[in-house]
Amino acid sequence: MAHYFTEDNKISILTTVAEGAAAQTTITSDALNMAGFDSACFIVPVGPVTAGAVTTMKLQQSDDDGSSDAYSDVLGTSITIADSDDNKLKYLDVYRPGKQYLKIVIARATQDATVGGIFAVQYNASSLPVTQGTDVAGERHASAAEGTA
Repeated sequence: MAHYFTEDNKISILTTVAEGAAAQTTITSDALNMAGFDSACFIVPVGPVTAGAVTTMKLQQSDDDGSSDAYSDVLGTSITIADSDDNKLKYLDVYRPGKQYLKIVIARATQDATVGGIFAVQYNASSLPVTQGTDVAGERHASAAEGTA
């Protein structure tokens, strides 16, 4: 029986490419609800970064979706995106966060920095198989034969 990545892990789009166009503004992702998972890996594709740009990403958390409990920074999660990190991938992997809702905040200052989106893969699910959200679609193939795609 085939074992698929997408049966064990939930993929989410938290910020689109359009929202990460070259700029000097802060990007705050949508909230990621960790109910049913104990781990998540946030993935940020970095595009062109102008020399001298001061860019960082960090994790924030909240007990609810932020409506009554403001998001707080998670200790030690600040990652520098250097102006030499053009076309690289940055990630932040968190195991058993302290609160149910998580966000990534990317601060861009002084010069333009491009972000290709913010994605999350939730893993260590409490029940399987995992159901993907409506904004994620794809196919699964096992031992596929050669031929017309």
